Amino acid sequence: MLIACTSSLLIFFANAEEGAVNPLTLEARTLAKAFGGDLKAVLKTSMKSGGPESALQVCNLQAGAIAHKSAISSGWNIGRTALRVRNISNAPDEWELNTLRQFEQRKEAEETLKHMEYSEVVKTGEKSVYRYMKAIPTGEECTTCHGNNIDEKISGKIKLLYLNDQATGFNVGDIRGAFTLEKTLN
Repeated sequence: MLIACTSSLLIFFANAEEGAVNPLTLEARTLAKAFGGDLKAVLKTSMKSGGPESALQVCNLQAGAIAHKSAISSGWNIGRTALRVRNISNAPDEWELNTLRQFEQRKEAEETLKHMEYSEVVKTGEKSVYRYMKAIPTGEECTTCHGNNIDEKISGKIKLLYLNDQATGFNVGDIRGAFTLEKTLN
């Protein structure tokens, strides 16, 4: 593990090849995977029972609650963000925006999205906060609501639920967004 330090920032780089991974990174990975799995399960169930319109409604109402439930039980702040958000409350802060841009550069350099992540400890005033992001690749199922050729009925539902939607036009393999987690260390 390489640790770089400046007066305002401490950065941990996990190197899987060396086998040295920060324990906070492991915890964050586990939480991101669980949150993503819980959200995906709810969306699949609602998709089967009521189609894409139902899944949009469920995502609109339950994604935040699922993240909040995971946050309460873990002590982490957990959410999703993207360069092009559907829900404006998920807009990236400056750190997330920079990380998302780095993810896009890494994708352009042909790094696989499956394991794309970044973490660091950010010192803000007297507090140290561990921040972690994990890229979310656009899958085939995502393009129903986030793709280029969205059905008019689905598009209408998106406009009804998300007035400032920017999260369309994605292709399979694009970075749809990222899970974002943070934990105050002191």
